[in-house]
Amino acid sequence: MTTIRFYRIYDAGMAVNLDELEEAFAEKYITSRARFRRIHPKSIVMDKPPLVLNMGQITVEAGGKTYEMSMSVKILDIGVISICIICYLGESDPAVLYETALSFGGKDCLSDHFYTTLKTLDEIFSIYIRDFVIEEDFYEDYTIYTVEKETDAPDPVSLFLCDGTDFSDQFRDETLRNVLSYSRNDKVIISWDGALIISPESPDDIIDLIEYANVQVFEFRYYDRELTNRIENMYDDIEDADRMYWFWRMYRYHGIMVVTMEIYADLYEIIERVNNLIKVTEDVYYARVYETALKEFRIGQWSGSVTRKIDVLRENYSMLSDEVRIQHSYFLEWIVILLIGFEFLFAVWQYFI
Repeated sequence: MTTIRFYRIYDAGMAVNLDELEEAFAEKYITSRARFRRIHPKSIVMDKPPLVLNMGQITVEAGGKTYEMSMSVKILDIGVISICIICYLGESDPAVLYETALSFGGKDCLSDHFYTTLKTLDEIFSIYIRDFVIEEDFYEDYTIYTVEKETDAPDPVSLFLCDGTDFSDQFRDETLRNVLSYSRNDKVIISWDGALIISPESPDDIIDLIEYANVQVFEFRYYDRELTNRIENMYDDIEDADRMYWFWRMYRYHGIMVVTMEIYADLYEIIERVNNLIKVTEDVYYARVYETALKEFRIGQWSGSVTRKIDVLRENYSMLSDEVRIQHSYFLEWIVILLIGFEFLFAVWQYFI
């Protein structure tokens, strides 16, 4: 069957307890746990399978047509919410797929549905998690197209870009550089903003792998931004502390050190969990698809940026620690000098008495 899956991924800013949420959402929605179906369970390892919510059917108008779509939500324990709207196209006509993709090119007609779903989730989350806030303006969009035969698919470059331009060979080769196949009848084409899966059988596992790769990269983007904000705030706090008197400055430095160490410990743990979100161990083809998706989404650049900023936090903590230690040593030296001075004055006073 020809389908278009529109994804929008958000971050909750904290880890979540999936067992508690499963009980909470089960009262209103059909819930399940995501799992891979066509391979041995040990071939892909996820410590905590995501919670899946079936949000039911929605009606969407686009390009002068009305579409009946289904919506589902995946909630991952690292604090990620992935909303997916699926458009089922019964016709296996390349022109129909391209025209439909063109109608949803900007995804503006889907924004209200994403927003409404996010608000619904927010209300239920807030009952179980204190100070829970989802930043609705920071998200990642991605689209996955599936067809059964290669003849059912339009030109992949035009499909990904929603543009019928006669592209140059160089641009076409660059866009289609990530093409993978397991058999003669299937193909996976992964690009920065979308993927085309050609498979006569259900490609759900491949779809999930590409989604999880998007989740990982999005998390690095999120924490890269968080680290930038934390570092800027730290510099502002240090600048404010430098204007204080010596005693209060040292007190303020110590407070900044405590906060910095807490941030460092929390982020280091979270980044480790993101890195180990999923492990493809035995299936060579799935491993290639997953690694290709991560590479295309530039996970190396984002993870490298996060690592460098975590190092900045650690270095700032070390410098503040050295400064506090030095100032403490100066303070002790002055105490010793004052004690010697008092002892000398006391001895003089005793002599003249």
